[in-house]
This record gives sequence, structure tokens and C-alpha cells, in this order.
Amino acid sequence: MERRQTTVRTQDELKRAVRSIARHFATDTVYLIGSQAILASWPDAPLAARLSQEIDAYPGNADEWRRRNNEMEASEEIDALFGFGSSFHVAFGFYIDGVDERTAALPAGWKARAVRMAIEDGDRTIAAVAPALGDLIAAKLIRLDGKDKDFVRACHEARPLDIAAIQRLIDSVPVDKATRTAATRFLNTPQA
Repeated sequence: MERRQTTVRTQDELKRAVRSIARHFATDTVYLIGSQAILASWPDAPLAARLSQEIDAYPGNADEWRRRNNEMEASEEIDALFGFGSSFHVAFGFYIDGVDERTAALPAGWKARAVRMAIEDGDRTIAAVAPALGDLIAAKLIRLDGKDKDFVRACHEARPLDIAAIQRLIDSVPVDKATRTAATRFLNTPQA
């Protein structure tokens, strides 16, 4: 089967990922983190923010699923079935990266501010839960690799960031001083 080449993620692909995880894990909640979680609240986000090949996700019942499956992590199952090089990846031109609630350094209380998206799947509704944009930006600033810098720049150019609000979110992430300093430095000069 020939792989479809898609370079920019869409909200429809996000929905496909959520439905796939929800069906396989028999859950009504799927958590999205990473850059493509932006699609839950900003489907027409800047192209530079939607270039990732993967959508990072985990089922809401990951702990229960692990207990029922001989302590196998849900993230491993996701990678095997929907990850890089899988038949899912070949068929749809993107893949799902299996993660868990510890993968991203998200600000304290992010779930209370999260974007919740209702996705229909036959006769049921799945809740896709993604960090709010400020929380997502803060997590990108904490990690701060090249892709993260590009993501933050693209978002800032399209919709100028509330620097003070993002700083408060960064300050709520339990990281070392050097990481926080680097995040703050970049936050104050995202166009650089």
C-alpha cells in the first residue's frame, strides 16, 4: 500500500486519532498533548504549528487498561498499532505517538483549563481533552527544542502571546532553575 503524503495536520486527523484510541481501549476519554493538541482549540492554527507527523495521545483509562493487561503500558500498545511505520501510519499519512500523563511538563492545574472537544463515533460521544493554548505554549517553552521554538514563534506571530500569563504558567511547572530561565528568556524574545 502506498503511503499518502500529508505534511500539515488537520482537525479531521485529530478526530481520527481520538476515535482510533477510544475504540481500541474502550474508553470515552482521550487525552491529547504535544503540538497537535492545538487542533482541538485552533483548527486553523499556523501551518508551522501543524507540521508534526505525529499526534500524541493516551486513553483516559490507561491505568485500568495496564492493570487488565499484565502491566503493559497503553503507550506501547498505541505505538505498536498506530505508531511510526504501522499500517495506520501507511494508510493515513500520520501516526499516533503513545504517551502518558507524565510525558509533557504541563503547568499545574492544566486539566481544569483544558479544551474539551466532543467527537461523535457512531452512537457514542468521545471527550478529547487537550491543554489550553497557554498551557501548551508553556510546555513547549519548558522543553524548548528547535521544533518547540518554531511552534511558539508561529503561534506568537499569528496571535501575540500574553507574556505575563504564560510566565505564570511556566512558574507553576516543577522544573529546575536553568530550564525555567531558558523558557523565560525565549518567551520574552519569541520573534528572535
